[in-house]
Formats: sequence, structure tokens, C-alpha cells
Amino acid sequence: MCSHLGRVAVAFVASAAAARGLLAAAQGLPKPVQEELTRTNHRAETVTLASGSAFALAATAAAVLASPHRRVATAAAIAGLGAGAAGLYDDIVGNRPEQKRYKGFKGHIRALREGRISAGMVKLVSIGGVGLLAGIVLKRKPFDALLMAGVVSGTANLMNLLDLRPGRAIKAGLALGGTSLAGPGAAVAAGAVGAAAALLPEDLGEQTMLGDAGANAMGALLGVAAAANTDRLGMLIALAGLVGLNAASEKVSFTRVIESTPVLHAIDQWGRRPA
Repeated sequence: MCSHLGRVAVAFVASAAAARGLLAAAQGLPKPVQEELTRTNHRAETVTLASGSAFALAATAAAVLASPHRRVATAAAIAGLGAGAAGLYDDIVGNRPEQKRYKGFKGHIRALREGRISAGMVKLVSIGGVGLLAGIVLKRKPFDALLMAGVVSGTANLMNLLDLRPGRAIKAGLALGGTSLAGPGAAVAAGAVGAAAALLPEDLGEQTMLGDAGANAMGALLGVAAAANTDRLGMLIALAGLVGLNAASEKVSFTRVIESTPVLHAIDQWGRRPA
């Protein structure tokens, strides 16, 4: 018990410290790189996506180093770094003028019909492959590996869909990660939770955004943690929920639902700047 709690604590603290350090170091990046990571938020104010890469690196490293389970650690490394890299690709390439009309799943399909491959489609396929590879590493049976691939990629995409308002994706990640702080995936969840908590102040303060790199990495790591902690039935239930939520996002605005639901709206507004 003490050993388990110790590893969870180490993962949390190490991840938080590394995330803060990497975010500070990002201020010294060359100006062209900083410009590539600059975005305009919902208030039309300038923010940086540097926290996304800081999250991916810090959370993954802490998860890998603190996990006592070699296969879980390997799956976390694959998922965290792979999803983070795929997200960073979409952050940069997907922001180019010719790519901006191909947003959302329908946009990716439209691009294919026009003989193009959108940056978002590259990211989706890459994260699906990353999830499958992580599943092959962690799960012994092919069907379970496929289920885990769905859980990892589905959670990665869901976190990205929530990264539309300050703190929203991080709050969701903290809540989801809290459910996995026991079992074989605990250190992975703690790594994600630690980095998320450390980066929350700047996210709420509208100085930074996770972007695709951070949101996808967070979701992928939490997907690994959840899959490591559950059996086939648990993964089936999780996958069904993820498919439903991701599909619903094509028809329903999550922001509208959150703003019209008092409890969700209160949570969403907590810590944010006044409108």
C-alpha cells in the first residue's frame, strides 16, 4: 500500500515539477517557433500552445519512470509521446490556411473526397495506430488490444474536443484521472493528473492552451491508465461511452450543453476570468 501510494505521489510531483519547468523553458524558444505556437482564443486574445508539449513530455516521462509495470510503462510511452507528436503535427500543419476548411470529422472526409489528406486525418489515423500499438503491448489477446486502441484514441479525441474554453479539458482530465489512481495504471494517471494540475493556472488565466498536442496526449495517457485498470467488459463500456460522445460532438455543441446545464456551467466557470 505504501509503495503504491509512494509511486503515485512520485509520479504526481515529478510530472507537476517537470511541466512547470518545461513551460518556463518554452519562453526561450526561438521566435519563429513561438510564432508557430501562438493562437487566438475565444476572446480574440493571444495565447501559446507551448503547454501542450510541456504536458506531453512531463506526464509521459513521469508515468514511465514511476510505473512498476513494464508493459504499462511501455504502453504509456507509446501513447503519450505518439499522441502528443500527432497532435503537435495538427497544431502546426492544421493551422495553415489551406487546412482550415477541413475541420471536424466531416471536414476530413470532405478533404478525402477532394483528393486531399487533411492534417486532422493524419492525426486521427496516427493516434489510432498509436493506440493499437499500445494495446498490443499491454493486452495479450487481439480483441482486447483492439478495444484498448479504441479507448485510447477515443479518450484522446474527446479531450481535444473539450479544449475550447479555459481549463475545460484539464478539469475533465483531472476528474477522469482521479478514477484511475488505483491499480496497475495508477502511476500513468498520476503523471497525467500532476502535469494537468500544474498547468491549470495558466490555462485558466488564458495565457496558454493545451492544443492538440497536450489534449491528445492527456487523453491517450488516461486511456492507457483506464485500460490497464479494467477488463474486457470495462473497456467495452468505456468504448461505448466514448463512441457516443465523440459521435454526438458532430451534431451537438458541447459548449452549448455545458452552458445550459447549471452544474456543468458552474464547474466550467470555476477559476476562469469574468466574461
